[in-house]
Amino acid sequence: MTTLVLVESPNKAKTISKFLDKTFKVEATFGHIRDLPTDKFGIDIKNDFQPQYVIPSKAQKIVKTLKTLAKQACLIILATDEDREGEAISWHVVKALGLDETKNQKLKTKNYQRIAFHEITKTAIVEALKNPREIDINLVNAQQARRILDRIVGYKLSPFLWQKIAQGLSAGRVQSATVRLIVEREREIQNFKPEEYWQIEARFAKAQNSKPKTQNKSQIQIPQSDNEFTALLVRKDGKIIPRFGIKTKNEAEKIVADLKNAEYVVESIEQKQIMRNPPPPFTTSTLQQEAWQRFHFPAKFTMSLAQQLYEKGIITYHRTDSLNLSEQSLIGAKNYILKNLGKDYWPGFSRKYKTKSKSAQEAHEAIRPTRPDFAPQNPVGQADLKKGGEEKLYDLIWRRFIACQASQALFDSTKVEISAKNYLFEAAGQTLKFDGFLKIYPMNFEETNLPLLKKRDVLTLIKLLSSQHFTQPPSRFSEATLIKLLEKLGIGRPSTYAPILETIQTRGYVVKDEKKYLMPTEIGFLVNDVLVAHFSSIVDINFTATMEQELDEISQGKKQWLPVIKEFYEPFKANLKLKEKQVLKEEVLANLRSQTNGEVCPECQSPLVAKISKYGKFFACSRFPDCKYKKNILVSLNIKCPKCKQGEIVERFTRKRKRFYGCSRWPDCDFALWDKPTGETCQDCGSLIVKTKWGKTKCPNKECQTNAKTNS
Repeated sequence: MTTLVLVESPNKAKTISKFLDKTFKVEATFGHIRDLPTDKFGIDIKNDFQPQYVIPSKAQKIVKTLKTLAKQACLIILATDEDREGEAISWHVVKALGLDETKNQKLKTKNYQRIAFHEITKTAIVEALKNPREIDINLVNAQQARRILDRIVGYKLSPFLWQKIAQGLSAGRVQSATVRLIVEREREIQNFKPEEYWQIEARFAKAQNSKPKTQNKSQIQIPQSDNEFTALLVRKDGKIIPRFGIKTKNEAEKIVADLKNAEYVVESIEQKQIMRNPPPPFTTSTLQQEAWQRFHFPAKFTMSLAQQLYEKGIITYHRTDSLNLSEQSLIGAKNYILKNLGKDYWPGFSRKYKTKSKSAQEAHEAIRPTRPDFAPQNPVGQADLKKGGEEKLYDLIWRRFIACQASQALFDSTKVEISAKNYLFEAAGQTLKFDGFLKIYPMNFEETNLPLLKKRDVLTLIKLLSSQHFTQPPSRFSEATLIKLLEKLGIGRPSTYAPILETIQTRGYVVKDEKKYLMPTEIGFLVNDVLVAHFSSIVDINFTATMEQELDEISQGKKQWLPVIKEFYEPFKANLKLKEKQVLKEEVLANLRSQTNGEVCPECQSPLVAKISKYGKFFACSRFPDCKYKKNILVSLNIKCPKCKQGEIVERFTRKRKRFYGCSRWPDCDFALWDKPTGETCQDCGSLIVKTKWGKTKCPNKECQTNAKTNS
C-alpha cells in the first residue's frame, strides 16, 4: 500500500513528488476543503460560537477523490504549510476525510501524521518525514478565531451599511482600520497649509593661493576633486538656524546683505570613516516593500510570484516575520562569498538577525534561496524560473540574502565648517572607499567630493544664493509604505497584508492615483466616517492591534479562543442594536443633497436626489422605485473629446474600480483612454497627450512618429 501525502497546491505536490519514491503518492487539496457557508451566517452563537463548516461545491469532487485515495493508503501525511492557515487546512482534511478514526483499534494508532518544513528541498522533506508531529490545535484555534471574528463583523455590520448608505457595501475588522489610515492621511493632505521658508547657500571655490607652504601632521588631506563646492548656512551668532528658521524673503535678503564683503574662512575640517551594515534578509513585509520600491510590483503580485518560487523549491516559505537563518544556509552564503567575491567581502563571522516583532516565530526562517550557489546568473539555478517577474523576484531575494552575510561598506566622510562674520556655513562630502555588501546588493547613496582644504584657508565666494521653499504635505501611501505602517502598528500579519490591500481596492473604498499611490474614494470617505462615528472600536487602530496580539496569544496557547470572541461580541452586539435605531439614512447622506442644484427627473419631473454606491455618486429620481431614472455624476477634465468634438473627457471607473477616461457622451461616443490626458495634443498625429502611471507624458497612438522618436 502507498503513503498518501497531502499538500495545498498541484505545484507543491509536483515538486515534493520528485524527492520521494514510488511508495508515496502526493496529491493536492487545492486550498481549503471546508469553510463557513456563503449563504448564511454559519456561526452558532448560542452554542459557544461553534462554526458550522461545509464543504464548498468546488471542493466536493476533490474531497470525494481524496477519500478514495485515503482508503487505499496505509498512512496519510499532512504536509501543508507551517502557519495558521496551513495548520487549519490539515485539521479540516482530518475532519472531512474522517481521519479521526483509528485503523488499528487495539494499538490506538492514528492513520495520519503531520509534518512541517520551511523549504521544499529533498533534505527538508526527508528530515520532516523522520520527525512527524501532532496537529497544533493552538494554531488551528487562532485561525478559527480570526475567521469567526471576521465573519461576525462582516455579516452583522455590512447590512447596517446597506440600510444607512447603499447596497453592496461591506465592513471588515482589519480592512476598515486600514481604510481609516488612508482616509486620515488624505485629510491631512487636504487640510495641509504650506509654510514658507528660505535657505541660504554659498558656492565656493578654493582660492588658488591657498596651498599650504608646508604640511604637518595636523593638516587633514581631503581627496582632490572639483575645485568648487556648495555649503549651507547653519548657524548665526553661535546658534543653530532651524530648517524652517528663515521664514520670509526679507529675512533672507537681510542675511545676504549682511554677508556682503565678508571673508570666508575654513574654520574646521572633520574627516571620519563611516561603516554601513548590510540590510537583514527579507520577511514577508520587507519583501513586499522592496519589490514595490524596485519594480512597482503590487503586494498581491509579489506574493503570487513568491508562492511560485516556494512551490518550485527555490526559496524558503514566504509568509514569515522571522529573521532567523539556518546554520546550513549561513555556511552556504559564506562559501559563495569567499569563492566568488573574495576574502575581503567576508566579515569573518556569520551575521545573525533578530526581529523586533513580538509576534515573530523565531523557529521559522527569513525568506532566502534554498541554494545559495544558485546565483541569478547561474544557468542551473535559472532553469525553473520564468522570464520577467519570477526572475526579478528571485534575483532580489538571492542578492539580499548573500548581501546580509557580506562585509560592511566603507565611506570616507568629510565635514567642513566655513565662518563668515558671525555666520557659519557647513559642507559635507562622502565617497565610497570599499563597496562591501553593495557589490552584491546595490543601493542608492550619494557621493559628494570636496576639494583639498586645510584649516584657515580663505575661500573665494562665487555666488550667494537664497532660495524659497515651502513645507510639503505628507505623501499618500504607496503599497510599500502602507504595509510598513501596518506592520509597525501591529495590524494584520504576513499572510494578510496582500489580501487587505486587494480587498479595500476591490470593494471600491480605495483606488490608485496616476502615480500608483492609494487614495480613498467618496464612498470610502463616507463609510469610514460612519464607522468612526458609530463603531469606533472596529476602526480603532489600538483595538485592532490588540486583537491581533490576542490571536497571537491563542496560537501560542496562552489564551483560549472562546473568551476572546465573547469579550468582543457582547458590546459589539449591543452597540449595533442601538445604532440601527439611532442612525438615520437621511442624516448620513445629508451632505449629498445640496448637490442636485434643483434638477428634476426628465421622465417624471420629480426632484432628483444625490445618492452614492460603491461606484461613486449619482443622481436618482426621488420617486424611486416607481421611477428608476438615474444618471452618474461625472468629474470633467474640461478637455474636449477629440473624436466627437461635442463631449468632454470625464473620469470613469470599470466595475473592478479601475480608473479610465472617456467621453461624457458615452455610449454615443466610445472614445476612451487608460492614462490621464494632459489637454495637450501631439504635434505629429493630433492625439491627446497622456500622462503615464510613471509620471511620463506620451502619445497614446502606438503608430505615431512621436513614439518612434522616443524609442529610438
